[in-house]
Amino acid sequence: MAAAASVSALTEELITAIAKPPDDGRDTLHFRILKRRTEDTFKLHAHTRTDQFAVANQLEGLQEKFQVLNRDELADALRIRLTELDEHRSSWFPEILSLLLQLADRPAQLSKVDEVAKVKPGQEVKPLTWTDLDTNGSAYRGEDIWESVDFGADSSDDDLSSESTGSYHARNQTQTSIDPEDDYVIPEELFTSGQDDDLMDLIRRAQFWSDANNTSVVHQGEPSSRIITELQVIRETVFMLQGLPTSLFWRLDGRIEIDRRYTVADLSNETILSLLRSLSLIGSKLDVLRQFNKVPQKIPYMQTFHRGIESHLSRFDLFLSNVQLRYLSRTSTVSTSLLELREDVRRDSRLLLMLSELVSSVESDTSGSSIRSLDSMYDLACLAQATGDDEFMPLAELFFSCFETYSRPIRLWMETGQLETSPGSELFIAEERSHGDLRTLWHDWYTADTASRLLEIPKFIQPIAHKIFITGKSMVFLRRLNMSENKETTRKTSLTFEEVLPPGPASLCLPFSALLETAFRRMVEKSHSYMSALLRKELDQQCGLWRSLEALEYIYLCKDMSIFGPIDSKVFDLIDRGKGVWSDRFLLTELAQSSFDTLPLIDPSRLIVRTSEDARVDTNNRSRSVKILNAISFDYILPWPVANIITKDSILGYQRISTFLMQIRRAKQTIVKQRLQHNDHSDKIQDTRNNSLSYALRHNMLWFLNALYGHMMDFVASTATESLRKSLSAAADVDAMIAAHRSYMSSLEEQCLLSTNLHPLHQAIITILDLCVCFADVQTSRYGENYLDHGRTASKSAKSFNHRAAYGDDDPSDEEDDDSDIDDEKLAASFHETHYLQRVRDIKDQFDRLIAFMVAGLRGVGRVDGQVSWEILAEKLEWRKKAGG
Repeated sequence: MAAAASVSALTEELITAIAKPPDDGRDTLHFRILKRRTEDTFKLHAHTRTDQFAVANQLEGLQEKFQVLNRDELADALRIRLTELDEHRSSWFPEILSLLLQLADRPAQLSKVDEVAKVKPGQEVKPLTWTDLDTNGSAYRGEDIWESVDFGADSSDDDLSSESTGSYHARNQTQTSIDPEDDYVIPEELFTSGQDDDLMDLIRRAQFWSDANNTSVVHQGEPSSRIITELQVIRETVFMLQGLPTSLFWRLDGRIEIDRRYTVADLSNETILSLLRSLSLIGSKLDVLRQFNKVPQKIPYMQTFHRGIESHLSRFDLFLSNVQLRYLSRTSTVSTSLLELREDVRRDSRLLLMLSELVSSVESDTSGSSIRSLDSMYDLACLAQATGDDEFMPLAELFFSCFETYSRPIRLWMETGQLETSPGSELFIAEERSHGDLRTLWHDWYTADTASRLLEIPKFIQPIAHKIFITGKSMVFLRRLNMSENKETTRKTSLTFEEVLPPGPASLCLPFSALLETAFRRMVEKSHSYMSALLRKELDQQCGLWRSLEALEYIYLCKDMSIFGPIDSKVFDLIDRGKGVWSDRFLLTELAQSSFDTLPLIDPSRLIVRTSEDARVDTNNRSRSVKILNAISFDYILPWPVANIITKDSILGYQRISTFLMQIRRAKQTIVKQRLQHNDHSDKIQDTRNNSLSYALRHNMLWFLNALYGHMMDFVASTATESLRKSLSAAADVDAMIAAHRSYMSSLEEQCLLSTNLHPLHQAIITILDLCVCFADVQTSRYGENYLDHGRTASKSAKSFNHRAAYGDDDPSDEEDDDSDIDDEKLAASFHETHYLQRVRDIKDQFDRLIAFMVAGLRGVGRVDGQVSWEILAEKLEWRKKAGG
């Protein structure tokens, strides 16, 4: 309670000090509200102190970690500093150490003891005293120190020496507008008196190229040589390696030649020439890089390569400068050795020599492909790792920096669906500028130019180039669906060198090629799967993909015959009547829209019935064949996102299947419509044998039509549709969905005998369907004519009976006339009956031959392609034959 009261009193004092209420303001409502808010703030921000023992344990654990990782120097340095820190106690040390531990970034890998500046103990600065200024005590003791000073007594404006004038102008030449060449006087101390002959001789002797300073030596059988020191050779070599002109080395046609007039005392010409040739060879290769760096680059990743070479050349030039400094320094004793210089240069120029060979191979490439440099760097890094070369890491870093620049357009394409248009940043993707139809966005707007541009990408990207292409197109698709502004579509694709080659010796055990390809493939596949899943979700939920697929089943595959029945009846009835309006597209469109209006998943306004121009030509003759139905086609306009999945070619396949099924229903309708009948009881007894043949043929035709239609609908369509749904659900991206639907349509058309290689079987079925229509026409012709003849005979009998009844007697001549009419009718009926039987037999023979041909054909293609549905259909057709049909 005492603590709470103390906190309350302190809170009131704090509010009084800051808000400054009136003297009697502590009892007001405003003061109480401020106090309550302040106490609530204290409660919300009540943080406990850092646990100093936990921090100590973490530091001890860090020391042990350093020792386990063989970083004993780090462990010792940390222990020494903690011991020094214990000598200076402070209550805030746990918080500070805890913050440092949280900010630490892989100290075992990245920390180096030599990078930590050693703190020297500060020296105490002693105050300055008069004793230090005047040790003897004789200064400022004269009698004249108290006299007045005449500042102008010892100076005159007219008495200026050349030295003071020179000094004045030197200080003020930047502040005046007068030309310094007119008034500047060189100070005399800059001129030598000529008395330092040793310095002058030293300068003259250093000019070894002067003829006056050379001593010619003549060897037996060799021209005379000029003697120079080994130090002079080393300096000339360093200048040559730096790309500077020298007297000892000449540059001719990209090569460096040695001036053989110079030699070194106590060294044979062969020895010195061998050393200089090896150094000149290194210099010529370095000149390749220096010349390459003088040429400006336009391609971004070549600019990165250019900067990388420049950086390594600068590092090598710094090494050469240090070599010069070492030989010129007088504070240390250095042995002058040309052989040692060659070994040092070889060691420090290994990376540059490798890069020089790379540049030479790229420049000599006649294909003109700029991507060759990236592939060559990749191969060089892989080779350096495989051979255990120490230059692998700088090579890998240089290659990765170039690859990172090259991959920026790839990342832009995958992240935003936009193509880089700057020169040298073109990808293997071509954009069609003439596009505009959203229904062809996926297929026509962007194409992967595999013929030429795939050769312009690095070889390690080629296996996943298609996924890069798909990822970018998915992003374009999402942008068109107004999904680009959504936060969940924003996904950065980046790859760092540490992700490709993690620090530590374990990563060096794996090939660099495998590490790079794996890391890049993982990045692409991650982005690809994310974008594809997001696009599939939009197609399913927002674009109505599954609704559209089900609508196509109802429209083209006749999933519900109660909807399609009225359409069939109307069309078939108009064809039978010979009406030209049967192909009126407006009438048929209205009929179809009214029929499908009952289904909520179908938009009737999207359904259109189209007819061909030749639908009205020779309708009377063509109406007796099912081929006339080829003039009708149902067209369902899909939403543009779904139309990219279900393409126009697939819709044409749907239309062919729909027409084929309608032709089967047309043949069945003509058979079912005509019933075998007899005129009277005597006709029934007389034609029992003839009608048996017709009954059998009609039964076989109906059985064939039912078996064929049931096979197409109950087995082929249902099985293929179920397989399609599973394939679409498991599809990884839009391309897989398109491929699944194309495979579905191909399988459906093939099993419905509509593919090109099964054209003979399809034609056989069409012929059988036409035979069914022909048989129905024969039945109509026979029984229709007999019915009309029977009516006329009955009318004549009635008229004769009425005539005899009216006159009241039987006229013999009338009876003779009646007998002759009856004989003529019997003769005509006998003739028609014979002709009818012959036509029925011909139809039956042709029907049997076509069925046998289909069975043999289905079994043949079934053995070749292994399609189960064909074997099942063949078994159904052959079963009727075995059963005695």
